[in-house]
Amino acid sequence: MAMMPKRVKRRKVHRGRVKGNATRGNFVHIGEFGIVATEAGWVTARQIEAGRIACNRALAGSGKVHIRIFPDKPVTSTPAETRMGKGKGEPEFWAAVVRPGQVLYEVQGAPEATARLAFNRVAHKLAIGTRMVHRRPTV
Repeated sequence: MAMMPKRVKRRKVHRGRVKGNATRGNFVHIGEFGIVATEAGWVTARQIEAGRIACNRALAGSGKVHIRIFPDKPVTSTPAETRMGKGKGEPEFWAAVVRPGQVLYEVQGAPEATARLAFNRVAHKLAIGTRMVHRRPTV
């Protein structure tokens, strides 16, 4: 089932512009390995869910997946063959705004080779560039 907020302050929001790098959520802190965005963009709720399913299947029960992004932006569109005017369209899907450096998924309790395979499967489901990272050692 696709993720979406239970309730929102505003039903329709501006498209906005994704500028800069991630300042929050940019390091692995739950699991041992993570997949990080290298590009800015939107990740839809369907892409997040498809990535979760692909990751769980690739892990085959050897680890736990943590999703670090949530789609809280409603993206609207008007129907095809509609004349100009008549206002903004209805919300079509929900998207998460992702900046470069933001951790998207984390894997806990799985070996590195399995996590790399799982993140490779996840990367094919997402519309942005990604790379795998390790957890930083704590001092």
